[in-house]
Amino acid sequence: MGFGIKVPEGIRRLVLDVLKPHEPLLTDLALMVSRDKNVSGVNISLKEVDQNTESITITLEGDNLDYMAIKEILEQAGAVIHSIDQVVAGRRFVEEVNLQPENS
Repeated sequence: MGFGIKVPEGIRRLVLDVLKPHEPLLTDLALMVSRDKNVSGVNISLKEVDQNTESITITLEGDNLDYMAIKEILEQAGAVIHSIDQVVAGRRFVEEVNLQPENS
């Protein structure tokens, strides 16, 4: 390719369904994850709160996200990844398309 164009090397977006204790706070968890060198942005959304835990969705963007490194950071914070809900890789972002059923 050349021409000075930087092509992403790997995963560019991860959306994770995560269960975490009340501590650390969402703000602190976002800062912990954002310190990873490959993470350029983090969005954490609170979905549900119960007596001991919080269900959250974490969206991460970067040029070469390292899932295992991110998982380790979350586990150190006491969080557990329930599922990987979205992965985006390649030279550009491809947004999900919602198709309507044929009989609607």
